[in-house]
Amino acid sequence: MAKDYYRILGVPENATDGEIKKAYRKLAMQYHPDRNPGKEKWANEKFKEINEAYGVLGDPQKRKQYDQFGTVGDIGDIFSSPFTTTTFEEMMKDFGGAGLRFDFLDDIFGDFLKGRGSSFSFRSFGGRPGRVRFKARPGQEINLGEIFGQARRPQEVHYELAISRGEALQGVKKILKRRGKRLEVKIPAGVRTGNVVRLRNARQISDGSPGDILIKVIVK
Repeated sequence: MAKDYYRILGVPENATDGEIKKAYRKLAMQYHPDRNPGKEKWANEKFKEINEAYGVLGDPQKRKQYDQFGTVGDIGDIFSSPFTTTTFEEMMKDFGGAGLRFDFLDDIFGDFLKGRGSSFSFRSFGGRPGRVRFKARPGQEINLGEIFGQARRPQEVHYELAISRGEALQGVKKILKRRGKRLEVKIPAGVRTGNVVRLRNARQISDGSPGDILIKVIVK
């Protein structure tokens, strides 16, 4: 079943962007492992859960897709959207101001960052009230968007598309709207649930950056 991201963040479905952002930052502080001694593993799992939820609801386009279809193919990438990246930076400042550590974030995002070819580590951050600084560059604040932007390689984007049995038998053309761009998706005849249609380098059209768009087909 699709996850209820509104329930995870504890907000109603008509919550404003500001209310969603506020709820995420509040829960991030609540589930920081330093504030849950003896329950660090549980806290890490809860932290992963709220980050996935905010990665969707904190991005207007992903939220719109989630509200419409109840699912989003490209989830958990809190660093690919300027909306969610900015909030993540603010959250880290919350941690620094409260004297909370950052190194646990490597366990949560480590595999993701390695997949982007990045050697970045959250253990390199040092905090003091109201500031987040990078030890390798004393006195300079770090913009996470710059770090992750440098680490990015051509990225795939994943969507799910539900079609009828008749459409699956005969084949069908659908229109995918992404970032204001219309992309034609040709579903071949005989497709089955789980089959994937790849739109090669379609992100160049929709996002202005290289990368394929993959459509996972769900036959209903």
